[in-house]
Amino acid sequence: MNENLPLRDVRIVDLTMGWAGPLASRHMADMGAEVIKIEACSHPDWWRGYDHSSETLAAREHEKIPSFNMINRNKLGVAIDLTQADGRDLALRLVERADAVIENQATGVMDKLGLSYEELRAVNPEIIMLSLPAFGAEGPWSGYRGYGSTVEHGAGLPHLTGGPDDPPMMTHVAYGDACGGMNAAAALLVGLFHRKRTGQGQRIDLSQVEGVLQQGVHGTIAQGLNGAPPPRTGNRHPVFTPHGVFACAEPDNWLVVAVTGDEQWPGLCQVIGRADLGADPALSSAEGRRDQEDEIEAAIAVWAKTLAGDAAMQALQDAGVAAGVARRPSELSQDPAYQARGFWRDMDREVVGVKPQPQTPWRFNGERGPLRRPSPLLGEHNGEVLGRVLGLTADEIAALEGAGIIGDKPVIPA
Repeated sequence: MNENLPLRDVRIVDLTMGWAGPLASRHMADMGAEVIKIEACSHPDWWRGYDHSSETLAAREHEKIPSFNMINRNKLGVAIDLTQADGRDLALRLVERADAVIENQATGVMDKLGLSYEELRAVNPEIIMLSLPAFGAEGPWSGYRGYGSTVEHGAGLPHLTGGPDDPPMMTHVAYGDACGGMNAAAALLVGLFHRKRTGQGQRIDLSQVEGVLQQGVHGTIAQGLNGAPPPRTGNRHPVFTPHGVFACAEPDNWLVVAVTGDEQWPGLCQVIGRADLGADPALSSAEGRRDQEDEIEAAIAVWAKTLAGDAAMQALQDAGVAAGVARRPSELSQDPAYQARGFWRDMDREVVGVKPQPQTPWRFNGERGPLRRPSPLLGEHNGEVLGRVLGLTADEIAALEGAGIIGDKPVIPA
C-alpha cells in the first residue's frame, strides 16, 4: 500500500523506454506515485529485448529480461498504439487526469505523435512535462539521438578516464542513463513541489549530457583555470593516497583499497607486512605518500596477490582501512554488505517467478519504499487503467482491443 508514501496522491504518465527515463519514473513509483507506463505492441520498451521472432514470443522472452523487470517495478502497464487517433485520444485522456508526464524519446517524436507540451497543456493546463533527450530539446545538438555511451562521449568523460599514457577510454557503464535518470527524478520532484504551491505546470527540458558533466567537473574546472584538461590518473585519487585496484590470487579477482585518512595508514602497513613503510615519517601524510605512490602501490600489489579478494578485504577492513572486492553483477545478491543492510527483497512475477529486487537507496520516515508490485507484463493493466481511470466499459475496452488500439502481445513487423 502507498497511503503513507510522499507521492501517494500523484499520477504520472510514463512514456519512457530503456534505462534513464524508467529509472526516474521508478523513483516516483517507489515514492508512492501511480505511474502508468505506456508502451505499444508494435514498439514495446526496447529493454524488453530486441528479438521479437515467433519463437521468442511463444517463449515470452520479452517478459524475462532482468533489466526491464528491475527498473519498472511498482508501475502499471498499458499498451496503446499512439500512432492511431483513438490511441492518441486515450493518452490525452490519461494526461488530463495526471499530474505529470515523463518521456525520453528522441527529440521530435512527441511532436509527431501529437503529444507535444502545447497539446498536453491544452487538455491539462497544470500538467508537468519532463523531457529527457540526450542533448536537450533545443540547441545545435538537439537533433542527435543518443544512448548512455554516446552521452558519455558528449560529456567528455573518456578524455578524463584511463592512465597517463592511455588514449581516451570509455567506462562502459552508460553513466548517461544513470545520471540522467537520477537528475530527472530530482527535477520532477521540484516540478511537483512548484505545482503544489502555485497550481502551475511547466515544461522541464533536462539534457542527459548535462547530468553527466557533473562526473567530470574537475576536468572542466582545470580547463578553465589552466587552459588544458587535467592529466589522466588511472585509479589514483586527488586526495586519498594510496587509492587503487589490485589483482588478488584468484583469476579476475580485484581488490579496491583507499586510505581515506592518515590514521588508516599504519593499519594498512601492518596488514600488508610492511612495518618499515609505517615507520617512515615521510609517509605519515597523504602529501608525503603521493611522492612515493608507485612504491606503495607495488607493495600492496605483492601482498594482494597472495590472498583471495574477500580475505584481503576483510583483513583491511578489520584494521580500519577502506577496502572492497570488485563484485560481478551476478555476485551482488550474495554480497554480505548488501545482505546486512537488507538491500535485496524477493518478488514474485509471472513468467520469471521469484527474483531478488533492490530496495530503495533512500528512506522515508525511516522506512525504505515498499515493493508493491512487480514490473508489468506488456499491456497487463489495460483493463484496470482504462476502466478505473477513464471510466471505459468492458465492451469499449474490448472494442479497442479488437481494433488493435490496445493489446498485450508484441506485434512482429511484417
